[in-house]
Amino acid sequence: MLMDGMKITQIECVPVQAPGRTLVIVLVDTDRGITGVGEAGLQRRPRAIAGAVEHLRRWLIGEDPLRIEHLWQKMFRGGFYPGDRLIGSVISAIDIALWDIKGQALGAPVYELLGGRCRDHVQCFLSPDYNPADPQSPLVPGLGKPEEPEAMADLASRGLEAGHRFFRIGPGPDGNLFEPWKAAELLVAQLEAVRRAVGSRMELMVDLHTRLQPPEAIWFCRAVEPLRLYCVEDPIRSEHPGGYRHIREHVNVPLAAGEQWANKWEFRPAIEGEWIDFVRMDLCIAGGLTEGKKIAAMAEAHLIQILPHNPLGPVCAAASLHLDLACPNAGPQEVVFAPATMLPDVFECAYGLDGTRLTVPDAPGLGVKFDREAAKAHPAEMTEPPHFHREDGSFTNY
Repeated sequence: MLMDGMKITQIECVPVQAPGRTLVIVLVDTDRGITGVGEAGLQRRPRAIAGAVEHLRRWLIGEDPLRIEHLWQKMFRGGFYPGDRLIGSVISAIDIALWDIKGQALGAPVYELLGGRCRDHVQCFLSPDYNPADPQSPLVPGLGKPEEPEAMADLASRGLEAGHRFFRIGPGPDGNLFEPWKAAELLVAQLEAVRRAVGSRMELMVDLHTRLQPPEAIWFCRAVEPLRLYCVEDPIRSEHPGGYRHIREHVNVPLAAGEQWANKWEFRPAIEGEWIDFVRMDLCIAGGLTEGKKIAAMAEAHLIQILPHNPLGPVCAAASLHLDLACPNAGPQEVVFAPATMLPDVFECAYGLDGTRLTVPDAPGLGVKFDREAAKAHPAEMTEPPHFHREDGSFTNY
């Protein structure tokens, strides 16, 4: 059999530069000619990811790639110190690649290995905050991100006409200056205008991007309660999960969090305390599909939905899609870049974006092929996120 005695022969980190994103791809080769493809989070730190891959590779070569849970435990616990966001990103990439290998070896899509399909397609949500002027974007091209409330309402209306059912916005800066009260007040006005324009025909979502302090977040959430938002994401910084208990006690809006949490233990208090309504795990940071399935099951027991975070490329989108298909408690999927248009010479995808829905792949494994040779034409760049500050010069979250 193809699977008998299979061994890992090489693990390679291949960062590539796409428009608007560095994609940190990790490839796992086997002695049976099967290569699995994964993607690491922390996309602006590819050299750190590559260094961690080098450390783990030394003892992963020669291992059976089908023993996914066993290898996950060795990677997470093998360095004595628990995996954080850096090591978690590397574990995630390797884990996703191992699932890809197993699917290819068995001739089945990954979602079949996770329990089979729960749905026939996965709905996406519209985020004009990201890449709105890119003509290859799945959003509404050519409009940019408007600030005036009526202009934002017009953008939402055009998204509705294009078939979008979800619309997400967040507080904007003035260049690199971010003043929370000013931004929050403008955001409330934008949301009010959007709701007037689209009525109940669209679900409204907000990503506060961890930029507010608890008093500011509570004020904002109370101000938008009459607008029936689908969720308010990341109102406060993620380092203190207990802060969500405080927010929950004072507001009556659905809360979402988790894109910066690195494993099930970091999700546990928010899920078990039922402080959030949506889990925003990032499969390329929080341990890959192995850990993602466990976090989703933990959330399901508390009637909490998952909204996988996906700011990256076709591999992250594919892994999120497979998890969404196999989980009964999956909500709409974030898609920032249309998979078929992101470095099409490098990535070949067995799934696509059909209007506002991700299609179901039937190819074995993850359904993404990576061209090593073509990738050489897109070397990764050293990039930084925006660095925001307050009026007094103090640093604040991006």
